Amino acid sequence: MNWITKIIKAGEKIKSAIHKRATKEDIANSDWTSCCKGPILKKDLETNLWVCPDCNKHHRINPKQRFDILFGKNNYEIFKTPIPKDDPLNWTDSKSYKSRLKSARKKTGMECGMMVVSGHINNIRVTAVASDFDFLGASMAAAEGEAFLYGIQHAIENKTPFLCISAGGGMRMMESLISLSQMTRTTLAINELKNKNLPYLVCITDPTAGGITASYAMLGDIHLAEPNALIAFAGARVIQGTVKEELPEGFQKSEYVEKTGFIDLIVERKDLSEKIGTLLSILLKKNSVINSDENETSEDSQSLTKVAS
Repeated sequence: MNWITKIIKAGEKIKSAIHKRATKEDIANSDWTSCCKGPILKKDLETNLWVCPDCNKHHRINPKQRFDILFGKNNYEIFKTPIPKDDPLNWTDSKSYKSRLKSARKKTGMECGMMVVSGHINNIRVTAVASDFDFLGASMAAAEGEAFLYGIQHAIENKTPFLCISAGGGMRMMESLISLSQMTRTTLAINELKNKNLPYLVCITDPTAGGITASYAMLGDIHLAEPNALIAFAGARVIQGTVKEELPEGFQKSEYVEKTGFIDLIVERKDLSEKIGTLLSILLKKNSVINSDENETSEDSQSLTKVAS
């Protein structure tokens, strides 16, 4: 090999290294992520509660990050929820379902796609559940259904309100009808909670779609949503192809969904804890204004009784 050949081969190696595409794992493990103006340090984004300071994009976060914001850093109890048998249908496509579960558990550090906790907001004890989109797209299967039901049962037994922070693309088809049955199970559980006169609040985050939207995410007493969150059942292209019409701008984003009456409030991440605390105080009649009004009403009633007698 002469010196010219060596130079050519060295140049090819350099060119290959420059144009090598970063893998998803490389990006996940780096100190950087991207947003409207290009690269941004993750630590700077974290300081701002994972919200871009320029475009206000609310980046996806995992349950622990979510609960740290709502309850305070590690200021909550995490429950170990039941885990049914993995892969009940022996599902295999390009990979086996068991291998997908193994990868998801390694990536998230969670046994299933939902985390159930108990903490305090505005001195009110709350049972809460949140989904991790990194766990197979936060799809619902038997384990997630068991986690949700565990949370509802804990709320009923301890007489606490229940907060659901929804995310995910729907039911997990690797478990077929078992996953679809979670829509019914979660709905029945929510009805039991409401029969006990305990509040059920839903905070919808990006993205919430499919069977999740068609079940527990739309059964709240009050529905909150983060800005610009995707809230849908079927995909926009599927709907447009079905109705043969152009869809409105921002269709299926939380702002449009609020305007059409499907959610009650859009709340920025920094304000969620305060807003949820205020709503729970009202629903549980712990608000000082409500209490004073009730006292006045009671005093008026007593006065009227005396006059009547």
